[in-house]
Parts: sequence; C-alpha cells; structure tokens
Amino acid sequence: MEFRTEDCADHVHSFAMRFITLITTLLALPLLAQEPLPKVKAEVFDVSSHKAVLYAAPKPADGKPWLWYAPTLNGGVSLAGRKMYFEAFMKAGISLAGFDLGEVRGSPASSAKFTLFYDAMVKRDFSTKPILLGQSRGGMMTLAWAFRNPDKVKAWVGIYPVCNLASWPLKNSKKDTLADYALPEAELVARLKEFNPIDNLAGLAANKVPMFAVHGDSDVVVPYDLNTQLLKERYEAAGGSFSVKIVPGEGHKVGPSFFECRELVEFVLALP
Repeated sequence: MEFRTEDCADHVHSFAMRFITLITTLLALPLLAQEPLPKVKAEVFDVSSHKAVLYAAPKPADGKPWLWYAPTLNGGVSLAGRKMYFEAFMKAGISLAGFDLGEVRGSPASSAKFTLFYDAMVKRDFSTKPILLGQSRGGMMTLAWAFRNPDKVKAWVGIYPVCNLASWPLKNSKKDTLADYALPEAELVARLKEFNPIDNLAGLAANKVPMFAVHGDSDVVVPYDLNTQLLKERYEAAGGSFSVKIVPGEGHKVGPSFFECRELVEFVLALP
C-alpha cells in the first residue's frame, strides 16, 4: 500500500476536527444549563388515527435534528419530564417527538406504522435521519424500526433497553408480543432470527450508525447480559460502533443514573 504525506495530513485534520467538536460540546454543557429555556409546549397531531407528539426546539439547529423517543404511551412523551435531558436537547436545537402505537413489540406491521410517523415528521421539514432513543421496551420498538430502515437513522440510544425478542418480550410480555406479531408462539420462535434486532444488524453497521446505552448490571427485568451486552457484542462484530455506560449495582428504575446521564447527553450533542 502506498503511503502519502497528504493522506496522513488528512487523517490528522479529520481527527483534530472531531476532537475539537467534542471538547467544545463538553465545555458548552454548563453554559447551556445556565441559559433560560423558553417554555416549550407539546404539539399533538394525528397520523393514521394515532397520536404523534412533538416538542419543537425553540431555535432548531441546522438540518432540524430530532430525537425520536419510545415508548410514547397514553399520548405522552415521558422524556419531556426529564429536566436534564429535555433542556439539553432543546437548547442544542434538537426537537423531541414520539408516536403512540400502544404496547407494540417491533413487528413488521407496527414498524410500518412507525414509518408513517417518520414520513409525517420529514414532511414537516425535520431531518431525514432522526436520533432514536428507546427506554426499556422502547428499545425493541426503535431497534426493530432501525434495522428495517438503516439508512434513515442518525444514531441509536438506549436506557436499559429491551434489545432481544427472546428476553423480556417472550418471557415477561408474551401476550402483547404475540398480538403484535399476529403469530402463534411456535411460529414466532421458529422465525425469531427474521424478526430479532440482534440478528439483523448488518445494515445499521454498514450505514455507520453509532449506538450508546446506559444499563444497570443488576437489572433483573431487562437483564444487561441478554440485552445491551448481547447487542453491543454483535454490533461490534458486524463492524458497528457501540458505547455503553454500565451502572454498578442498579437495576430497572427511575433515577439519576439513567435520567441524568452526562455521557448520554454528550453522545447525542457530539453527533455530527
């Protein structure tokens, strides 16, 4: 292989620019916290008889980036109530949105309905590549849509996310899972690799979609080893980039470790 000085210079310049962007982002976090945030009201609109919820950033960043949160249940985006996250994203010009399909588990049919919401957001001039954030079972909702639409995802983020159909969905939520897939259990299990996000990561890796998750190592509801760890191992084996923050001694709960996670905010704000 021929080595050229200009190639080296290009690589050094690229690395330097990424480093400068990250440092600038980190330094900006305290300043963002000091600036008052104008009151942001939710806009609720209908997409195919289901509620979509949008918190539009007061001053959208270039390209109108948006964070797609799941699950959105009972017409509400609970992440809007997490002060640190909400203010950081709003002040960075990143809008927050969600779509209420109820207790779905990532089937092709529910993923197709999520695409209708995506199309509606794009028609509103929001970015064609949202940042997906799945909390708990929202991990399955977002990952299932992501692997079917790998060219439409900027990044994926998880908060103790369900990543593996064979874990929580079929062990603890079998009724809703079978209802969403409209299949008998035996057939769904036989076709698991067709539907399971952890078995369908090549497209996301090829599109260089970065991933991040925060997960407790004592989670008995959505075990780390059967979900985030398995996803990380398989995604990295496929050539993808995956960062994780493991929270020692904590499980599936609402608390600062998961909803005031500085690393999560840094990951999102450092996206190009």
